[in-house]
Amino acid sequence: MTAEIRLVEVTDANRDAVIAVRVRPDQEQFVASVEKSFQHAEQYPDAKPWYRAVYAGDEPVGFVMLSWNLVPGPGFRGPYFLWRLLVGAEHQGRGYGTAILDEVVTLLRAEGAKELLTSYVPEEGSPEPFYRGYGFVPTGEVDEDGEVILTLDLTTRP
Repeated sequence: MTAEIRLVEVTDANRDAVIAVRVRPDQEQFVASVEKSFQHAEQYPDAKPWYRAVYAGDEPVGFVMLSWNLVPGPGFRGPYFLWRLLVGAEHQGRGYGTAILDEVVTLLRAEGAKELLTSYVPEEGSPEPFYRGYGFVPTGEVDEDGEVILTLDLTTRP
């Protein structure tokens, strides 16, 4: 059973609550904070950042950010790249990560997207098993930061 979530636009009214969502300390080396994600979105407008808070009921439990329909170029992979996916430490293990990806995949398919790319740091404790379990497969590429690039075929995944 998939967790019930909603993707919610970040506004002045919920920004602080969304920024307060944090991963476990041992995961911080693998995923930037929500606050850092907002900074990256401002710094790299050419990456066409699209982000949403993830809510379960009235509580923010996670955050997701993608490059949305960009023209791939130097430093940018796409057209759709999963830039951030995080679930708050106290909310992990409840299916929220899978639910977030399910929601994103539905939105991307509605846009006509054929694939979703992402990357991970190849170290112990990385999110690789989660992504591989969802259906992402390595492209064979490694980016300039040493992150392994993964792809999800949106035309074949149920």
